Amino acid sequence: MRVTCTVNGSPAVADDVWEGESLLFVLRERLGLPGSKNACEQGECGSCTVYLDGVVVCACLVAAGQAQGRDVRTVEGLAAKGDGALDAVQQAFLDAGAVQCGFCTPGLIVATDDLLRREPAPGDLAIREALAGNLCRCTGYENILDAVRLAAARKTGGAPEGGAG
Repeated sequence: MRVTCTVNGSPAVADDVWEGESLLFVLRERLGLPGSKNACEQGECGSCTVYLDGVVVCACLVAAGQAQGRDVRTVEGLAAKGDGALDAVQQAFLDAGAVQCGFCTPGLIVATDDLLRREPAPGDLAIREALAGNLCRCTGYENILDAVRLAAARKTGGAPEGGAG
């Protein structure tokens, strides 16, 4: 089957898609967008988190055909300004040292972006709840929490709040 959708603001077409293929496979293997990672294939780790019509989903759990005619936004689409600059969330993850192996990072960045769209200045509890579906095996979570606080501060023009809680 053919899947036609919008990916990161541009029309995208994938041909010869098997009915059982996931959106994640189509994004990575057919459309050349490797940012979303393939880790658990069960929706447990969050590494493949993308937006589907503005709602965060695990791309490994979405059948490719479900994206037909819909809008998909990946981690690559967050920085799509044309000037090569990273999005504020992406830059905050780098600056806070929240990137280790990088496998969980795309999903965490998309989840953080979603959180900050809904709640521009979240407290630690809101951050922890928003990222609860994303697993990291390298950093521990303190640098990740610092990155979210830093991104929130940069987006709102405030100073990052410190500390776990």
